[in-house]
Amino acid sequence: MGAQWKQKHRETSANAKGRIFTKLTKEIMVAARNGADPSMNPRLRMAVDAAKKASMTKETLERAIKKGAGLLDEVLNYEVVTYEGFAPHQVPVIVECLTENRNRTSSSMRILFRKGQQGAAGSVSWDFNRLGAVEASPPAGAAVDAEEAAIECGADDLEPADDGATRFFTGPTDLDLVSKALTERKWTVTSAQQIWKPKNPVTLGDAERTEVESFLTALDDDDDVQNLYVGLP
Repeated sequence: MGAQWKQKHRETSANAKGRIFTKLTKEIMVAARNGADPSMNPRLRMAVDAAKKASMTKETLERAIKKGAGLLDEVLNYEVVTYEGFAPHQVPVIVECLTENRNRTSSSMRILFRKGQQGAAGSVSWDFNRLGAVEASPPAGAAVDAEEAAIECGADDLEPADDGATRFFTGPTDLDLVSKALTERKWTVTSAQQIWKPKNPVTLGDAERTEVESFLTALDDDDDVQNLYVGLP
């Protein structure tokens, strides 16, 4: 959970799916600012892949790319805003938002952090490392050594991920190089992004962890929130 928090049992309601699509659309639009061609824009390529896996329609996907690249008359500029603070039981949290209305987002964060403690910039990020993280699955049916792949592809570290995948850690500027190197070796890359990885994860009991996860779920359900990074193991 430490690298990036994700709801494990997100409900499959229409509202939940709508929130997922909102976050994916924003990511596509922001990524497309650096070019509308996914083959030439690594961030956009990953955003498009994630949208396809979530069953976003081709029309919605293409419109988001064009809108972000400035190819439509409609202009909507999202900015990245980062908030820091603590969940209950002094668990450090970094919240990355994409918003077109900073005042609205700031107000929402103040309300959501009432059950924790909102801090100033730098109040918890000092206790995290800024890294690149590439999540990938090995070639089907092949006997591969993840540690060997990490060395060959230039990753600095690795850890097991869900469903037999591996998470490779890199320097922030080496993200695309490692992702491409894994792809060339027939690994299936499912995500590649810059993350905040906690240096000193906080160990909690079951009751305390449940309280923290409830707090994180409320944060994650806000449409402006893109990513949550939490100091939990």
